[in-house]
Amino acid sequence: MTRRERVLAALDHEVPDRVPIDLAAMRSTGITAAAYGKLKRHLGLNSGHTDVYDVVQQLAQPEQAVLDYWDADVVDLGRMFLTEPDDWKDFILPDGQPARIPAFMPIEPDGKGGWLARGSDGTPIGAMPAEAYYLSQTQFPLKDWDGEDLSVLDRLPQLMDHVTWAALPCAPYHKPLGPGHLADIRRRAKTLYETTDYAVMVAFGANLLEWGQYLCRMDQFLMDLAADRRKAEALLDKLLESHLAGLEKILPAVDGYVQIIQLGDDFGTQNALQISPRLYREVFKPRQKLIYETVRKKSNLRIFLHSCGAIADIIPDLIEIGVEAINPVQTSAHGMDPARLKSEYGKDLTFWGGGCDTQRVLPEGSPAEIRAHVKERIELLSPGGGFVFTQIHNIMPHVPPANIAAMVDAVREFR
Repeated sequence: MTRRERVLAALDHEVPDRVPIDLAAMRSTGITAAAYGKLKRHLGLNSGHTDVYDVVQQLAQPEQAVLDYWDADVVDLGRMFLTEPDDWKDFILPDGQPARIPAFMPIEPDGKGGWLARGSDGTPIGAMPAEAYYLSQTQFPLKDWDGEDLSVLDRLPQLMDHVTWAALPCAPYHKPLGPGHLADIRRRAKTLYETTDYAVMVAFGANLLEWGQYLCRMDQFLMDLAADRRKAEALLDKLLESHLAGLEKILPAVDGYVQIIQLGDDFGTQNALQISPRLYREVFKPRQKLIYETVRKKSNLRIFLHSCGAIADIIPDLIEIGVEAINPVQTSAHGMDPARLKSEYGKDLTFWGGGCDTQRVLPEGSPAEIRAHVKERIELLSPGGGFVFTQIHNIMPHVPPANIAAMVDAVREFR
């Protein structure tokens, strides 16, 4: 099988020749830049650069040598962008390692050993203090909006763009979706499709709960959902309108060359959903359904949802509205036992993740423990297809490179 065929077989719940592997095609099951640099040194890979394509989460874009080492089967379309030296500028990681970030990223030293990100109007919107490993959002455009003047929402595209430049993960192809740019996306997608056998994923997002939190601040938006539903739903309707308009443009540009569309919304925490199942079904599910129906009507793309945490209570709802693969399959969260998930939902869902626990096993286990853990997960989740191996969420900066290598060696042995 080619790598693309292998991934599609897993999504079709057919048994592939071996378990497909992903590293960072979905950026939040990737690897932090600090861990990436240390892994390269551990492997003796001394050329190339550590390119931080997601500055918020400080995630590395894997180079070809690392994808080859990982034996990866799927890549993010975004790797086809930011390919020239001038697309990047120098950056120093919190642990002192040299790296590069996108040249368009409006970030500067804060004078105290950290970094400050500014919006398009110069407003500070993100900060990474000295010794911190991530850029945290500091400005929320709708935090003080009372919901009375709905004309404020007419500026939503500008507000979203203002936040996206620095306080949200920046897709490498984040630009206005005009005709020229859409043609460029299609050309690059065609090149990746025709010159490699990777399965290709396009990151679109279409987040609803998270965008409300990015714009209003997490606490305020959760209070709005509980106490001012009219205000919250007005914002969600505008977000839905924006997402649907974006899909109308991006789907024709990538269909035929890209196989998977990555959508996202982090509904879970470690112990429960952020909101009640009832609130999810009343407010978010109908809007998500419209998004997923648009994808199905306008393309042949497979629907992949990234949603962290304890989401077991709404998995039947996700299946009902068309989700085909879930990620990161956070098995350490409440109700997310992998055996139960496979037994109850394995015929309907592909588990794109769950392959190695990044909270305890990967950072704290011995190489032998990691090997046994990976073997167990593959044996549990791979029968009948419906499984793409990746670790649960990102590999953190403090994970020993020998442990990362043990995970990769194990999945290549048992896949």
